[in-house]
Order: sequence, then structure tokens, then C-alpha cells
Amino acid sequence: MDIYAKKGHKVKYTGCSDTQRSYGGHDDPRGKLVEGEIYTVEHTNVDNWCTEVYLEEFPGLEFNSVCFEDA
Repeated sequence: MDIYAKKGHKVKYTGCSDTQRSYGGHDDPRGKLVEGEIYTVEHTNVDNWCTEVYLEEFPGLEFNSVCFEDA
């Protein structure tokens, strides 16, 4: 996904491995998000080694951007 996505950008959840989830201490999307579903970006936080994506549908949770692709 575009790590510089703006508010309102649509992304598709592609699944998440244990490594992707734990890298950077992100919240676990498994059991919350549905693989293949479309979600709306609230904002992203681009860091040196990873990017967090915050979704409008899940306020306060941060997910690893590698678990998403542009919709």
C-alpha cells in the first residue's frame, strides 16, 4: 500500500503473519479484520523501518502497512 496514503484512502487487508504482526509492536489484525475486505485509512505513521496504518473502522489500533494493498 501507499505508505503516504491520505485520510479516506481505501486499502484491502491481505492477511498478516506472526512476524508482520509483531514487527514494531503493531496490533494484531487477525480476528478483527477480514482478509480481502476494504478498509478506510485514517492516517499513517511512516517510521525508519516500518509504517503503521490507522483505520477509521478501528480507532486507536495500529496495524503494519505490509498487511494491506491499495484497493
